[in-house]
Amino acid sequence: MTLPRVILADDHALVAEALAKLVAPQFEVVARVSDGRALLDAALSLKPDIIVVDVAMPLMNGLEASRQIKAKMPGVKFIFLTMNEDPELAVVAMKEGASGYVLKKSVGSELLQAMQAALRGKTYVTTEIARGMEESFIRDPRGPRLEKSLTPRQREVVELLAQGKSMKAVAEILEVTPRTVAFHKYRVMHEFGIKTNAELVQYAIKNRIVHQ
Repeated sequence: MTLPRVILADDHALVAEALAKLVAPQFEVVARVSDGRALLDAALSLKPDIIVVDVAMPLMNGLEASRQIKAKMPGVKFIFLTMNEDPELAVVAMKEGASGYVLKKSVGSELLQAMQAALRGKTYVTTEIARGMEESFIRDPRGPRLEKSLTPRQREVVELLAQGKSMKAVAEILEVTPRTVAFHKYRVMHEFGIKTNAELVQYAIKNRIVHQ
């Protein structure tokens, strides 16, 4: 009997190794990758049935990678396995075609349940996230949107940083100094209560600042 083919995408080697052992009895692990661009390349080359991916990934975040892969491989299933408990981010992921959203603190059997459900054409979301998604949808059925607006330059800076580029690289692209990039970055973080680079990436994903 042929096992469903899966790619595991996580930038933490120990997590990826543990995931491979967890799913191996029921799935054929055809690749393990540690960044979004590698995931894109592997998916297009190996044609998996299902992909387990973290939201926050180097070079290209998991949601952006899934968008690009889905555009070329509509049949592939995505399960997001993440530490991020923001239900609004889960809403965005599911609207983009994900089949599941599972927290890393969940038991391993829950991930396997989500993967099996995806192959049957169903969706699976961790219970506590599902409750939050319902509340988010009731508040605004159109989904999350910006409470304030970014300036065009702030948007450019956030978009490039969310793509995994360094402040120096962003400065070169925009033809400004790294100090200017830092000013815009930290101004945005202050105004929107963003504490870490990971939160900045999540903010960019949730508010659709990262282009497809």
